[in-house]
Amino acid sequence: MEIHFILVEPAVPENIGASARALKTMGFGNLRLVNPVPYRAGKAHWLAHGSHDVLENARDYKSLGEAVADIDLVIGTTAKPRSVKYDYYSIKELGRLITGKGTTIKNAGLVFGREESGLTNNEMLLCNLITTIPMQTKYPSINLSQAVMIYAYTLSDIRWERSNKPSITRDEHSFRKLTSNIIELLDCLGIPNGSPKRNRIIERINVLGEKDIHLMHSVTKKVLDRFS
Repeated sequence: MEIHFILVEPAVPENIGASARALKTMGFGNLRLVNPVPYRAGKAHWLAHGSHDVLENARDYKSLGEAVADIDLVIGTTAKPRSVKYDYYSIKELGRLITGKGTTIKNAGLVFGREESGLTNNEMLLCNLITTIPMQTKYPSINLSQAVMIYAYTLSDIRWERSNKPSITRDEHSFRKLTSNIIELLDCLGIPNGSPKRNRIIERINVLGEKDIHLMHSVTKKVLDRFS
């Protein structure tokens, strides 16, 4: 399973370089950047000591939607809860939530927002789960590259734990396919896009484990067959 780290509009080159170094230190190498400042030379390169390969291989995107288009499980990070989501999960729960998906996902993406303002509400809606780092004090807040380091350290254990497990063999049983089926079912039931009920149902689907994902596949298939 691949884990991708995605920085949205990072404005400080040093943060990009330090993030690349954090990933390399923890054994990761997949860095994606959405509308970043220039970073392939200068200050970002200086901070990416020993991890220039991560920096050079980083992939650039024009939008978060484009950056996560091929990601099975999208996990957003935030410093504070907002009304756009009901559930927020501590970083301490992150390993359980990812490994619980089993072979229904091939990859996961961890999304970090802007240094000053974080992710927008619309960007948070693109995420399956939202996670936070519990802090003892509200200020000073954690720097972007520090947050990347904390998450990379936390995820490093589950990365190696899962490295020898077989990936999913049938896309029709994947987590992404279930999400697509649930959206189709909600459309059939007339539960409108953007409604609190629809958003809440999808949020609860997002935390299902592997066995429940397979169970819901069989249920939604039978219901959708009735509508067809």
